[in-house]
Amino acid sequence: MSHLSELPEKPVVGVSMPHESAVLHVTGSALYTDDLVHRTKDVLHAYPVQVMKAHGRITALRTEPALEVPGVVRVLTVADVPGVNDAGMKHDEPLFPDVVMFHGHAVAWVLAETLEAARLGAAAVEVELDEQPSLITLQDAIAADSFHGARPMMLAGDVEAGFADSAHVFTGEFQFADQEHFYLETHAALAHIDEAGQVFVQSSTQHPSETQEIVAHVLGLHSHEVTVQCLRMGGGFGGKEMQPHGFAAIAALGAKLTGRPVRLRLNRTQDLTMSGKRHGFHAQWKIGFDAEGRIQALDATLTADGGWSLDLSEPVVARALCHIDNTYWIPNARVDGRIAKTNKASNTAFRGFGGPQGMLVIEDIMGRCAPLLGLDPTELRERNFYRPGQSTPYGQPVVQPERISAVWQQVKHTGDIAARRGEIAAFNAAHPHTKRALAITGVKFGISFNLTAFNQGGALVLIYKDGSVLINHGGTEMGQGLHTKMLQVAATSLGIPLHKVRLAPTRTDKVPNTSATAASSGADLNGAAVKDACLQLRERLSQVAATQLGTSAADVRIVEGTVRALGSDKELAWDDLVRTAYFQRVQLSAAGFYRTEGLHWDAKSFSGSPFKYFAIGAAAAEVEVDGFTGAYRIRRVDIVHDVGDSLSPLIDIGQVEGGFVQGAGWLTLEDLRWDAGDGPGRGRLLTQAASTYKLPSFSEMPEEFNVALLENATEEGAVYGSKAVGEPPLMLAFCVREALRQAAAAFGPSGVSVELASPATPEAVYWAIEAARQDDGSRDGLAHDGSGIDGDSGNDGHAADGEIRMDATTLSGA
Repeated sequence: MSHLSELPEKPVVGVSMPHESAVLHVTGSALYTDDLVHRTKDVLHAYPVQVMKAHGRITALRTEPALEVPGVVRVLTVADVPGVNDAGMKHDEPLFPDVVMFHGHAVAWVLAETLEAARLGAAAVEVELDEQPSLITLQDAIAADSFHGARPMMLAGDVEAGFADSAHVFTGEFQFADQEHFYLETHAALAHIDEAGQVFVQSSTQHPSETQEIVAHVLGLHSHEVTVQCLRMGGGFGGKEMQPHGFAAIAALGAKLTGRPVRLRLNRTQDLTMSGKRHGFHAQWKIGFDAEGRIQALDATLTADGGWSLDLSEPVVARALCHIDNTYWIPNARVDGRIAKTNKASNTAFRGFGGPQGMLVIEDIMGRCAPLLGLDPTELRERNFYRPGQSTPYGQPVVQPERISAVWQQVKHTGDIAARRGEIAAFNAAHPHTKRALAITGVKFGISFNLTAFNQGGALVLIYKDGSVLINHGGTEMGQGLHTKMLQVAATSLGIPLHKVRLAPTRTDKVPNTSATAASSGADLNGAAVKDACLQLRERLSQVAATQLGTSAADVRIVEGTVRALGSDKELAWDDLVRTAYFQRVQLSAAGFYRTEGLHWDAKSFSGSPFKYFAIGAAAAEVEVDGFTGAYRIRRVDIVHDVGDSLSPLIDIGQVEGGFVQGAGWLTLEDLRWDAGDGPGRGRLLTQAASTYKLPSFSEMPEEFNVALLENATEEGAVYGSKAVGEPPLMLAFCVREALRQAAAAFGPSGVSVELASPATPEAVYWAIEAARQDDGSRDGLAHDGSGIDGDSGNDGHAADGEIRMDATTLSGA
């Protein structure tokens, strides 16, 4: 077993315990960035001057009327920027733009004594615009050849030969939805300036080091003159990886210019209209199967809606390409990626970071093609699972492919799938207007950042004279339980009770140059760094203990705060050992560091091994659908997920449950709409609140929800044998969409192939049912055009406007 994976005696990791801030959360005592305003004197409030047009050049910006509003102190414009007028890492996001690029783009910010005065001041600012044509939908951008950023291509095997060897070939298109993060806490920042001109920013950010970097270059400062702290976030989901930087920079700029603290907090409507979403995608594909239903070749083009700037669109598309295989071996593949430039808020990271989009394409293909191949969808999926010795299309060997089958078979067994399918068939036969269906899907998700340099973590661990321990690490807490796990890692590594360890807020002046808490790598990177620091300290203390106990340092054991020597009854208390070490002038602080080994990636050839390992899972969902309305309910969900040796089982199960529900929301409920008409509101986000944007809630939870973690699943080379859990569970929700597809198909003749929109709202399910009812069951190669589904012009193409065509090889081979 590797040193990183090895567990000591009586570890604190692996013990189920509540979130370290759970009591604070449920009592309302937990402090978030904006709560700190009430503990700060003389705060100014920032409010954006938004332009409610989708595209146009600013010809005049008059701020004088705002200064006449009582309480307004200053209006920030581009003339006030002492450094670089840019809030992005690609230098394509001007903080104060001269061209409005999306409906609601902020062009100036008003500072005032109260939030209401700032709002009135912003309303008084006069902006004149030379309005220009705008591209709102993904189709608009594709038709206009409007793209930006890199265009990667993933190539494996001989695609043309693969199609030539295929008995069945299908082609199709699929466009599916973006998703709003809708974290409970909106974007917020609070900036202070001290007597030396040092900038201190409290920010709700997943990437404090990058927030620090952006603030510094906007202010024309060095990074050591800026400190960023993240106390905690009320949710992030990727939406606070890149997009907090500009808001923090506005607050810092205001503080620098006025000498007073500046608070910036977006209200919900501002957050929804000004911040990016999960990238919506369009996919065009062609796939070949042999006579037994095994994939022979895939040729696909994935187009992401990037919005107005690049943000993280390039790595999102790269990860989508890397995950289009999901759990299936595709020996011959050619997949192209591109990023559409539209006049919408810049889309950004979202839990799964392109992985869900890539996987959704192949799962949609499997669900649509299975009936045309005469196979049960479960059987088609099983036939194509990775097997030992096989590699991904980008060349990474799939180690432990047997876990794909292991979680799948466990779900089938514990979920009593065979018996329930018999019950469902009987129910459907007896109920012409209500149908049930059950579907199983799997997940294989790569863990590590696309960019190799980000795969590093740091920590600072301090032991005080009284034996108490304070840990700092580079990860941020957004409710996912990372801090809880780090406390458990530290206590386990030092061999002391959990109550002796406290965790400090994440700050850039404690641990520098940290990576974002993203890519599901927070526990892997920071846990290994915390362990490294703790083991340095433990080694020093073991030397002290060896002298006290009359043994060698190698024979010293520290368990539950008691220090013993092997083969001896002598022992020391932890507190006494620490005090002795202090008087012997032994250093009681240590900086830990970890870099993920074994990664290599060639972006030009789109090949290598970018991931440390794959997280594996499987889920089965049973749904019931009403044939008159398309309304449905999730009757039961069974999940088995591989988290290695769990660091904190209660936290991990919560992550699996939450990720699954969020994924089901994306796939079935959350329907973002923009005004794509030619009127004055063109480009306006129409779903600006929870009243018009449907989020999953208790009513959408499965009536029976069974979650199990795969046992005996130690991951070699990861901290205490654990695996990441943040993102992979979201993609388990594919089973809900596939079950809805099968339920809709049950209203038609046997073997009908159903196209289903994503999100599969009740309306979309209803139209899928209607299409199934009207299908005559013929196999004449005609396209299933889904015209009934695509009837709403305001849907931004999120309908099931795809089609399946069977070419001559299919017809001759059928």
